[in-house]
Amino acid sequence: MKTTLLVVGKVRSPYAEADAHYRRLLRRYQPLDVIEVKADRDLERRLPGDAHVVALEREGRACDSLAFAEWLRERRLAARALYFVIGGPDGIPAAVSGAAAERISFGPQTMAHQLARVVLLEQLFRASKIIAGETYHN
Repeated sequence: MKTTLLVVGKVRSPYAEADAHYRRLLRRYQPLDVIEVKADRDLERRLPGDAHVVALEREGRACDSLAFAEWLRERRLAARALYFVIGGPDGIPAAVSGAAAERISFGPQTMAHQLARVVLLEQLFRASKIIAGETYHN
């Protein structure tokens, strides 16, 4: 299963180092692409028609690490491309949110979109380790 992060903006310091770190760690577990667009309005045109699209939004469904790992395992079994969408400072446009198959939240707080990107990468890595039966803090 191919996983893609569709994000607004290029990753910059201080997040760039953590982004590169988790992308490097994830290579062992799954292919991962990152598509960076300039603005929120550019997200919709980059949405694939055949992928499982997940919008990362504060109002989405929250889950702990074990539940996220189980969710990811189910997505992998479905063998369908997986797209995570992270909006910019203004969030995800309504049309993109509406086109998503699911909405997931990392909590009710608002966080910088570049930080959300790093959190997603870390959670994908954590979930991949859990799925592989490897030790990782839950």
